[in-house]
Parts: sequence; structure tokens; C-alpha cells
Amino acid sequence: MSAEKTKGWRASVPFLRVSATKVRRVADNVRRKPYVEAMALLGVLPHKGARLIGKVLQSAAANALAANKELDEGRLYVKELLIDVGPTMKRMWTRGRGRADRLLKRSCHISVVAVSLKNKDTEEKANGSEG
Repeated sequence: MSAEKTKGWRASVPFLRVSATKVRRVADNVRRKPYVEAMALLGVLPHKGARLIGKVLQSAAANALAANKELDEGRLYVKELLIDVGPTMKRMWTRGRGRADRLLKRSCHISVVAVSLKNKDTEEKANGSEG
């Protein structure tokens, strides 16, 4: 995670019971896309991670629209989408002949930052990457 705070509207959900690698597979398709396009893409993907990321992204958009009444959904885009590894629950899986294997139930944390496209343009001009 970056040390500096990113400006924008945030939403996060900790301790989701799904592996971070499975959610990252979906997150890579959605990162740095407009909000409307990202939600449309998440709606058609069959993965559990798509449904979970969609809920967090929808929450970030709701935070943005509640904070700024003049803002439109069409001007939002996904600036940051972080999938961090959460704690792993260790369980015993009984096997034949009195043996046991470890069953690892992994979890993850999802964090989203949504910003207005107007802010994106001004950031690019400030960084000098436009032109």
C-alpha cells in the first residue's frame, strides 16, 4: 500500500472469506476503468470476487454521490483497487489411517478509491503527463 493518501472517495471491506488471488484475478480487469464500465463488466463476470468487488465499488460511488450532489456516476472512475491478504484460518482435515492435513481458509481485504474524471484531468496536468 502506498504511504501517501490518495484523494477521492473510499470504501473498504475487511475480512472477506475468499482468497486474495481469486479476487485479484477480477480486480485486474476493473482497475483504472470508468465506474459505469467497471460495473457493467463486474455484472457479467461469473466469479464470486466480481460480486464482492461490485458491492465495494458501489459503496464508494454512493459515498462520492452523497458527498457531492452535483457529481454524476458517469464522471467517476476507479483510481485504486487494492486487494490485501487477510488472516488465514487453519483447520484440520481428517484423512485415512488416522492422518490429518491442514485446511487453510484464506481471507482478504478489498479497498476502493473512486475519483471524478475532472480530478483525473487536473492531476495529469499537474504531473505533466498530458500532451
